[in-house]
Amino acid sequence: MAELSQGVGFSKTPVQARVRRLERDGFIRDYGALIDGERMGDAHLAFVHVKLSDTRLAALDTFNRAVLAAHEIEQCHMMAASFDYLLKVRTRDIGAYRKVLGEKISALPHVAQTSTFVAMETVKG
Repeated sequence: MAELSQGVGFSKTPVQARVRRLERDGFIRDYGALIDGERMGDAHLAFVHVKLSDTRLAALDTFNRAVLAAHEIEQCHMMAASFDYLLKVRTRDIGAYRKVLGEKISALPHVAQTSTFVAMETVKG
């Protein structure tokens, strides 16, 4: 709180009260740790466009639940684009990614097509 109050230019007490209010009102939903994927051994980062064969609500729900079970999928976003979902996938290397693509991503419910984009460098994470 001391660091946050210095950053915003207010004393600690009003900053604590404001943070508690933001938490209580649902503006701050959660706290987490930022993990350095490279240091953890997952240096390969890929973004995957996924097109589904069925985009009705039940199919989307089934896909979403299955994505939650795949720990290599770091993020999943439904898109308003020429594809349905954008996945952020982190693996050890290209060989591990190929296995995840073939055995997990392509096997997700209703997946019709994927396109992979490999990140060469993260400039801002």
